[in-house]
Amino acid sequence: MTKGITLSVLASVLFAFLYYYASLMQPLNGEVVFGWRMLLTMPCVALFLLYSGDWKLVTDLFAEAKARPILWFGLPLSAALLGVQLWIFMWAPINGRGLPVSLGYFMMPLVLVLIGRFFYQERPTRLQWAAVAFAAVGVANEVWHAGGVSWETLVVALGYPAYFVWRRQLKCDHLGGLWCDMLLMIPVAAWFVLSVDIPFAAFGERPILLLLVLGLGMVSALALVCYILASRQLPFSLFGLLSYVEPVLLVVVSLVLGETIKAAEWPTYIAIWLAVGLLVLEGVKQLLTFKRYPFDGNPPS
Repeated sequence: MTKGITLSVLASVLFAFLYYYASLMQPLNGEVVFGWRMLLTMPCVALFLLYSGDWKLVTDLFAEAKARPILWFGLPLSAALLGVQLWIFMWAPINGRGLPVSLGYFMMPLVLVLIGRFFYQERPTRLQWAAVAFAAVGVANEVWHAGGVSWETLVVALGYPAYFVWRRQLKCDHLGGLWCDMLLMIPVAAWFVLSVDIPFAAFGERPILLLLVLGLGMVSALALVCYILASRQLPFSLFGLLSYVEPVLLVVVSLVLGETIKAAEWPTYIAIWLAVGLLVLEGVKQLLTFKRYPFDGNPPS
């Protein structure tokens, strides 16, 4: 379990580093940085799938597409939903919008609680409902003082859950489905890279960009591999708890890059952080229950 925890924390640190890394790649804009990330990360993930023996998930998905024509329409939509998230992750720190995106990552688990209740008939616990209530207070404050929640926050808080729901609907929520999503993003990624007036002029103006771009692909692939390996070695509840490390680090990176939390925004952030704290407490309770009753995760009746 120690190895799994180390991998999960390392993945969060690497993703946060990517958040900062994007700001080093001037004069490339967010779209070009996203494009290079996809072009370099997808082949690395393919190598990992081959090495780990998971490539069969890809071939099985291609074979399944023949029997399920809906995949020919569903997979491009899945790729588009994920592509927007990966794009905004690169775009936000370059354009001084890291804090709104990090807030979206904090709100996303709360949206998932509501989706579980109303779409999958799951029963949230009292702590989960209390967390949702705190989040509602935070959103209300944002609407009151700012006239609404920023679009960057909404894209993450609503977009990622939509992606998860759609992948479950397609029954391709596995590594093979993720790689296919990345594969379908390649034409768009290439277009972003080549759409600027002189695509490679920036490398002549700033030669170190070549090393930075190569490093971008390596760090991105390593972060994703660590995340995948951690998900396989940890109990689901502990893996979920450790996922909150990343948005905390994203806030830190945003502040390091010069962004600030305005006085009127503090109630929103405090309410959302309290909500996340309640979800963490709920996760700790579930983890302790799992350790006490390891056979089924629940006390005997």
